[in-house]
Amino acid sequence: MLMLPSDVKIFVARRPTDLRKSIDGLAFLARTVVKQDPLSGHLFVFVNKVGHRVKILFWDRTGFVIWYKRLESARIRLPAEGAESLELAPTQLALLLDGVGFRRRGKSSGSAAGS
Repeated sequence: MLMLPSDVKIFVARRPTDLRKSIDGLAFLARTVVKQDPLSGHLFVFVNKVGHRVKILFWDRTGFVIWYKRLESARIRLPAEGAESLELAPTQLALLLDGVGFRRRGKSSGSAAGS
């Protein structure tokens, strides 16, 4: 389980991302797609088209950090419809990083862990 401060938010870009992008490219996507300040200290999650690679960008007060994961057998499935980004709870991020997909529960309820 990830231990994050309670004020840290987790944002996921819903559309697939070219993960050849590094810090500057991901920070640009955090500003333009997720519409958040990449220097906020929040986590910005990007998933590739196949759904087996994930990069997380965050600012730790001294510089940017990228966390990268390649899933060997599982795939991440994000909702096909909705806003350009999703906000997740830490438990949802942990499930996502384990390859458990997400599905929409309802139009106004956001996303929830699914099977």
